[in-house]
Amino acid sequence: MPTLENLATRIAETLGSDCLDKTICHNELTLDVYPNSIVRVLTILRDNLACKFKVLVDICGVDYLGEIPRFKIVYHLLSLEHNQRIRVKCGVNADVPISSVTSIFNAANWYEREIWDLFGIPFANHPDLRRIMTDYNFEGHPLRKDFPLTGYIEVRYNEEEKRVAYEPIRLTQDYRSFDFLSPWEGMLPQESDPLPGDEKAESHHD
Repeated sequence: MPTLENLATRIAETLGSDCLDKTICHNELTLDVYPNSIVRVLTILRDNLACKFKVLVDICGVDYLGEIPRFKIVYHLLSLEHNQRIRVKCGVNADVPISSVTSIFNAANWYEREIWDLFGIPFANHPDLRRIMTDYNFEGHPLRKDFPLTGYIEVRYNEEEKRVAYEPIRLTQDYRSFDFLSPWEGMLPQESDPLPGDEKAESHHD
C-alpha cells in the first residue's frame, strides 16, 4: 500500500497538467483539478492499479460567493483495497455545465441531481437531471448564499379550494436583531442597588 505522499506524487505525474494542486492535510489527500478533466481524472483514479478508488462516497457543492469561479464541486472517493480516501475538487460557474460522472460511478446520479437542485450547477450528459430535494414548482436554489432565508413562496393547504396553494411570502413582522446576551448581564449589582433576591442569599450566609 503506497503512502499518501507517494500516492500523491504518482497521481500528479499520471494526471499531468490536469492536476492543478495536491495537498495532504490531517492525513487526507486532496487534489484540485480542471473541471473539463473531471471524467478523465476520476477514471484514472478508479482504474489505476496504484489507486483503485472504486467507491464514490459522496459529491457535494460549495458556494464561495464573491469568488471566481463561484462554486466548487467536491468528490470523495474510497479505495477498499488500499484502505485510502481521496478528495477531488474543481471550481465551476453555474453558467457552464460540468460533465456528469454517472458513466464512471452509478452512485453519482442522485448526488448530481442534489447539487443541481440546491446549487443550480448543471451537469452535461446526465441521464435525468431533475430536482430531487425540493418541490416541483420551487424557485431558486436554496443552498446558494444569496438565497433569501424566507424563500420566494410559501405552501399551505387551502381549505376553500381543497388543494395545496402556492403564495408569495408574507411576513407578519420584520426580522429582529438578537444579540444572544442574557438580559441579566446588563444588570450589574451596585452596593446601593443590589439585584432582587440578593438579600436572601446574604441572610442565609449570616
